[in-house]
Amino acid sequence: MRKNPNLGTVKVIPLGGLNEIGKNMTVFEYKDEIIIVDCGLSFPEDEMLGIDIVIPDFSYLQKNRKKIKAMFVTHGHEDHIGAIPYFLKSFSEVPIYASRLTLGLIENKLREHGIRADLNDVTNGDIVTTGNFRVEVIRMTHSIPGTAAFAIRTPLGTIFHTGDFKVDYTPLDGDTINFQRLATLGGEGVLLMMADSTNVMRKGFTPSEQRVGEALDSIFEETESRIIIATFASNVYRVQKIIDAAVKNGRKVALSGRSMVNVVNTASELGYMKIPKGALVDIGKIRTMDDDKVVIITTGSQGEPMSALTRMANSEHKMIQVKRGDTIIFSSNPIPGNEKPVSSIVNKLYEKGARVINSEVADIHASGHACEEELKLIHSLIKPKYFMPVHGEYRHLYAHGKLAENLGMKEENIFKMETGDVLEISSKGAFVTEKAVSSGDILVDGLGVGDVGNIVLRDRKLLSEGGLIIVVAAISKENGRVLTDPEIISRGFVYVRENEDLIKAARTAARECLERYQREGIKDWGILKNGVRDELRKFIFHETKRSPVILPIFIEV
Repeated sequence: MRKNPNLGTVKVIPLGGLNEIGKNMTVFEYKDEIIIVDCGLSFPEDEMLGIDIVIPDFSYLQKNRKKIKAMFVTHGHEDHIGAIPYFLKSFSEVPIYASRLTLGLIENKLREHGIRADLNDVTNGDIVTTGNFRVEVIRMTHSIPGTAAFAIRTPLGTIFHTGDFKVDYTPLDGDTINFQRLATLGGEGVLLMMADSTNVMRKGFTPSEQRVGEALDSIFEETESRIIIATFASNVYRVQKIIDAAVKNGRKVALSGRSMVNVVNTASELGYMKIPKGALVDIGKIRTMDDDKVVIITTGSQGEPMSALTRMANSEHKMIQVKRGDTIIFSSNPIPGNEKPVSSIVNKLYEKGARVINSEVADIHASGHACEEELKLIHSLIKPKYFMPVHGEYRHLYAHGKLAENLGMKEENIFKMETGDVLEISSKGAFVTEKAVSSGDILVDGLGVGDVGNIVLRDRKLLSEGGLIIVVAAISKENGRVLTDPEIISRGFVYVRENEDLIKAARTAARECLERYQREGIKDWGILKNGVRDELRKFIFHETKRSPVILPIFIEV
């Protein structure tokens, strides 16, 4: 049966999550309607000095705000919900659909920002209709409960978005993937599949969370010291297993880190966690308890600078001091790019005499993402016409494309895209319009959103590499002459008291430059400042082979 050529075009526009880990956000557009899947953040790269988080660029959505009908969220991890408060500051009228736990975690964030929103609870099998889009919620398994895939029905066909997932046949809550529905969906015909690529380069299957629980039980049984265990706050299944192991071995549990406390409270209130009465104790009480009766669950498994574990390692935590004999467990693997800060924390913990256990020496972590064989299973069930690998760096997207090819898909039907590309699907076929949409990184620094760009980052980089020299000169209001020797202030360049000759010579160079301009009758302060800056830059580089930032300041007296 031929499709109606007048049906128009469905556009799929990733605003994040491609060629990167995190910041997941995808726009689906048909005629005058838009729906969005996920709205996450990522953490800053090393060169993004002073930046707190990175969020997607909403420029395209600003231009098309009247088209936006709804947002659907796959699950409650930061890389899928972290940018929602920033989105809602501009699009407060857009309804959000997600599972109860995901909505609870979103509500925590909105409360911190003082934002209210139209939040709607959906579960496996629910269908939400918004104009020409019909979105079906399909249960998946991941490292957090309430994870969903979405079957998005459009006039051109069905788009299946897996979200983050793994195939866990023995999840802690007993809710396995709805394989029957996936098979039926594949039988009905799927136009496009978008699938998680994070673990595509790993062979075999991802271990079940049950296996991690068994490893934790074993460690807890043999350990007589105090246990401090770091994991992602949002890994609800892992936290549940840690609490179960603690209770089984006669230990009380204390929580450290605001996000850990918030997630555990939300998950337990909504019934996603089962915590025996009396199992949790206030962190302030552990000082009076025997070490073999305590387990501390903390944030900081990725070496985040302000996390609880980092503060413990640096002896800056108000409540907890790491001591000789403590057992520190890293129940996670470093995210690509975080290896160095995690290694630094591990070294500091060893220096304090702690015993450190990570996934290299024990099975204390299981990924939440599907490995190669699980991805093959999903491809075989869904059997899409077109395929777009998502959620991964380029190597992951490339490997996932090759996997699809090996399963029989034509190379021209596989779209390895970049953020900002537009995939257009019509009755005639599919093609990519490269860099058709404004996209990229919006940097959040404190309360500032987007006010730090490449120029500011460049200045911060220069300041971090060469330091700062401030030249202060008093100039006569009457005749424009320099009244005293310019003052030289050094910050991050050299220690003034140990380099007095250099500073004195720099002061002389600045004065001679100003006097030369004055003899030439130049009084424009802009020209004078540029002249002093250039003269000192040449002098400093000649003397030190360094290039500090030079800031002239003139005071009219």
